[in-house]
Amino acid sequence: MQQHAPSPPPSRPSPAAELAALLPPPRREPVLLADRPDGTVVRAGGAVAKAHAPDVDPSALAVRLRVAADPALRGVLLPPLCPAPVGLLHDGRPATAWPYGVPVDPADPEAAPWEEAGTLLARLHTAPHDEIARRHGPLPPMRGPLKAAAAVTRMRAAQAADAAPAAPVAPVGGTTGRAAPEDAHASLDAARHAVEGAWARLPAWCRAEAAPPPGRPRALCHGDFHLGQLVRHPPPEGRWQLIDIDDLGLGDPAWDLARPAAWFAAGLLPPAAWERLLLGYLAVRRPPVDDLWDWLDEPARALTVQTAAVAVAKATPEVRALDVDERALVEACCRIVELPCPARP
Repeated sequence: MQQHAPSPPPSRPSPAAELAALLPPPRREPVLLADRPDGTVVRAGGAVAKAHAPDVDPSALAVRLRVAADPALRGVLLPPLCPAPVGLLHDGRPATAWPYGVPVDPADPEAAPWEEAGTLLARLHTAPHDEIARRHGPLPPMRGPLKAAAAVTRMRAAQAADAAPAAPVAPVGGTTGRAAPEDAHASLDAARHAVEGAWARLPAWCRAEAAPPPGRPRALCHGDFHLGQLVRHPPPEGRWQLIDIDDLGLGDPAWDLARPAAWFAAGLLPPAAWERLLLGYLAVRRPPVDDLWDWLDEPARALTVQTAAVAVAKATPEVRALDVDERALVEACCRIVELPCPARP
């Protein structure tokens, strides 16, 4: 009797196809916008679907979705198409659906909406979070300090797994080359040492090891602000609105200004852009402090460490030298190490 090989199991659809199938009709050909460990994003026509990180807290995500749909935040946060997850991928990740918005054009830095970003953050920080919590349940904590800690953990894990061969060095100063493995390893070891030193000098609350000290303001925060978190909706010329609610929650509003502050301090953000951001912010909200930089200083140091740690983590498996911007962040970490150690926590 003739033997037949068993039929192969049916192949699973790709995450992009799964996400596109969860969007409302009419459906278009899906376009993959992002595919990272913390989220997969697909666009199909005028809608976008996002698969969230595998370790997302479902209860916190549900609250964040309802908050994003709250009328008190209309025009600040882009509301979801549905204020609840629209399904689960085969790997268990929850998916959410959103209208498509036009992102900031990275090729046109002069047109970056810094004033609008400052205004949106200030409006978010002045939102009536107690009333919003009464409508939707207790608000989760803003995840900014946790993201900083996760970045350092990622850098350490990359070092532990480091066994890759040398890779081409990113262009710096108009030249290209191949890093000698021993040179790249030595450079990355020095960078890790600087990042670890700066991390150790941060107060515990910035390392997600303690609550913020008494007297720090408390507000509804985005938790992971950068220009990639802004879109125009409706496209193409609608109002700028904030997207990405994964880290949204109650916390210190200084954290939302900390990344631009860190870039400014490291020389990566032009003074004019920083001033435009502050202009938009201070027109709506004035923090209850005498010295704005005193309020921003510790979170800005934390974001410097976080961003440098991510850069080193990415460079480690490639055994490559850091590029000029990444080196600027590591140099900023070196300066943090030399500063007086802040009071604890």
